[in-house]
Amino acid sequence: MRSIFDLTTEEAYQIVGEQMGHPLPPLDAIENEDWGRDYVLQHFAQHTEEELAKLGLTMERNFDD
Repeated sequence: MRSIFDLTTEEAYQIVGEQMGHPLPPLDAIENEDWGRDYVLQHFAQHTEEELAKLGLTMERNFDD
Protein backbone atom coordinates (compact mmCIF):
# COMPACT_ATOMS: atom_id res chain seq x y z
CA MET A 1 0.00 0.00 0.00
CA ARG A 2 1.15 3.47 -0.77
CA SER A 3 0.69 6.33 1.67
CA ILE A 4 -1.24 9.30 0.30
CA PHE A 5 1.56 11.43 1.76
CA ASP A 6 4.03 9.84 -0.68
CA LEU A 7 1.98 10.99 -3.70
CA THR A 8 3.02 14.00 -5.71
CA THR A 9 0.49 16.78 -6.07
CA GLU A 10 -0.19 15.68 -9.64
CA GLU A 11 -0.67 12.01 -8.67
CA ALA A 12 -3.03 12.93 -5.84
CA TYR A 13 -4.90 15.33 -8.14
CA GLN A 14 -5.47 12.61 -10.74
CA ILE A 15 -6.70 10.08 -8.18
CA VAL A 16 -8.98 12.52 -6.36
CA GLY A 17 -10.38 14.09 -9.52
CA GLU A 18 -10.49 11.22 -11.98
CA GLN A 19 -10.92 8.09 -9.84
CA MET A 20 -12.82 9.53 -6.88
CA GLY A 21 -14.82 12.09 -8.84
CA HIS A 22 -14.18 15.14 -6.69
CA PRO A 23 -14.43 18.47 -8.52
CA LEU A 24 -11.11 20.31 -8.33
CA PRO A 25 -9.76 23.56 -9.77
CA PRO A 26 -7.33 23.16 -12.67
CA LEU A 27 -4.06 21.49 -11.67
CA ASP A 28 -1.92 24.40 -12.80
CA ALA A 29 -3.91 26.69 -10.48
CA ILE A 30 -2.97 24.70 -7.39
CA GLU A 31 0.19 22.67 -7.94
CA ASN A 32 2.59 25.56 -7.36
CA GLU A 33 0.73 27.00 -4.39
CA ASP A 34 1.83 26.28 -0.81
CA TRP A 35 -1.70 25.16 0.07
CA GLY A 36 -2.33 23.20 -3.15
CA ARG A 37 -1.08 19.77 -2.11
CA ASP A 38 -2.83 19.97 1.27
CA TYR A 39 -6.04 21.02 -0.47
CA VAL A 40 -5.97 17.95 -2.69
CA LEU A 41 -4.93 15.57 0.11
CA GLN A 42 -7.79 16.67 2.35
CA HIS A 43 -10.22 15.05 -0.10
CA PHE A 44 -8.88 11.60 0.82
CA ALA A 45 -10.24 12.11 4.35
CA GLN A 46 -13.77 11.95 2.93
CA HIS A 47 -13.25 8.26 2.14
CA THR A 48 -13.03 5.19 4.34
CA GLU A 49 -9.88 3.14 4.81
CA GLU A 50 -11.55 0.40 2.78
CA GLU A 51 -12.23 2.71 -0.16
CA LEU A 52 -8.63 3.91 -0.11
CA ALA A 53 -7.34 0.35 0.15
CA LYS A 54 -9.21 -0.56 -3.05
CA LEU A 55 -7.05 2.07 -4.75
CA GLY A 56 -3.91 0.71 -3.09
CA LEU A 57 -3.67 3.69 -0.74
CA THR A 58 -3.49 4.32 2.98
CA MET A 59 -3.69 7.46 5.12
CA GLU A 60 -0.89 6.16 7.34
CA ARG A 61 2.43 7.91 7.04
CA ASN A 62 5.49 5.97 6.00
CA PHE A 63 8.32 6.90 8.36
CA ASP A 64 10.79 4.34 7.02
CA ASP A 65 12.30 6.76 4.50
